[in-house]
Amino acid sequence: MSTIFDKILDGEILCHKVYEDDHVLAFLDIGPIADGHTLVIPKERKAQLDQLSDEAAAAIGRVLPRICRAVLAATGASAYNVLQNNGGMAHQVVKHVHFHVIPKTAIGGLGINWPAGQLDGERAKELTEAMSAHLAPNG
Repeated sequence: MSTIFDKILDGEILCHKVYEDDHVLAFLDIGPIADGHTLVIPKERKAQLDQLSDEAAAAIGRVLPRICRAVLAATGASAYNVLQNNGGMAHQVVKHVHFHVIPKTAIGGLGINWPAGQLDGERAKELTEAMSAHLAPNG
């Protein structure tokens, strides 16, 4: 199913382009939370971050800090959030990997309520073992 980002990548919908290379496109969000709110997307068309190829993920990782610096310089903000959601339960609306770079100022930006829990030692052991096994070369 085609997303709005697919249509932007295909040139069917115009965007306010901030940056583009062979693997990444960055553009202003049309529904910004704050002035300078920018979206950074891979040109690889995958819904969630865990589905990206290593090449596409590396391209995003290379460009994202540069976009953050550009947003800070253009807006005069000194703080920002980078937000990335995966799946409907995590509030992902557009099913194409995208990162929000949202400047935070006294008058705008992202508000976060972080209901911190506690990490149980036994559960931590189970989780680290399971994750490490998956990350092993044959995992």
